[in-house]
Amino acid sequence: MSDIISGCVNEAPNITAFPNEDGYTGMVFQGNIPVVSLCSHHNLQFTGKAYVAYIPSKEGKVIGLSKLNRIVDFYSRRPQIQEGLTMQIHKHIDEVCESNLGVAVLVEANHTCCSNRGIKHNSTMKTANITGAFDTESSARAEFYSFVSDLKK
Repeated sequence: MSDIISGCVNEAPNITAFPNEDGYTGMVFQGNIPVVSLCSHHNLQFTGKAYVAYIPSKEGKVIGLSKLNRIVDFYSRRPQIQEGLTMQIHKHIDEVCESNLGVAVLVEANHTCCSNRGIKHNSTMKTANITGAFDTESSARAEFYSFVSDLKK
């Protein structure tokens, strides 16, 4: 299958989830995941980084850290808007990390549809989708954004 349509019609990556045998309930975070996608409105590239996290429950499932990268990479290959990309990544992590206590996804990207179409600046768009403990507990949300901030120092 051609790389042009890869991600649009391909099957999602096979993500194996494992029982949380150790009962870990802290945040699992992966950041600085490359995002290279195509704006579906203007057929121009947007690039940036994704930051993703989930909180497993004692009875839930966990996945390997490289799998978070695979999920971001898979959905990034589709023509779309950034808001949709953020939601797709979130939904997939939420589904494979069964019985999680929360999922957080932040995508920040620079859009060539802005810089190449007359708006001559280097602005960055940020989109986030947070649910569960990240939404209801300010400490979990603060920890997620602190982890993101730490990577930028």
